[in-house]
Amino acid sequence: MLNIVMSRAAAGLLRALFKRSGNQRHRLLLTAIRSVDWYSLTLAGERHSIGLRVAGPAAELIVAPFLHGIEDAEFVIPGQILADLALARPPERESDGSVTFEMEALTVVE
Repeated sequence: MLNIVMSRAAAGLLRALFKRSGNQRHRLLLTAIRSVDWYSLTLAGERHSIGLRVAGPAAELIVAPFLHGIEDAEFVIPGQILADLALARPPERESDGSVTFEMEALTVVE
């Protein structure tokens, strides 16, 4: 097992995304994660880039409902507010049948 070092905000966001995938969470795989500090005049937070892959047969049938309305979805991330979440790279079917995509998010400290 690979241990990835990430901030609490990134870990919370990732948990929320996996929770959204429901009973198919075992098919959602993290392929990349990058977080950088973000500041405005009055707020502090992090920008996140998350690469995900859905493996196995009929992967697109899992990706479509997962992504449907995700920009407007409510996520509970302890100590954070999810200020923005968007699809950075649309779903792409790979030669092995899996589907990959990338999300971008902004979390702000509560």
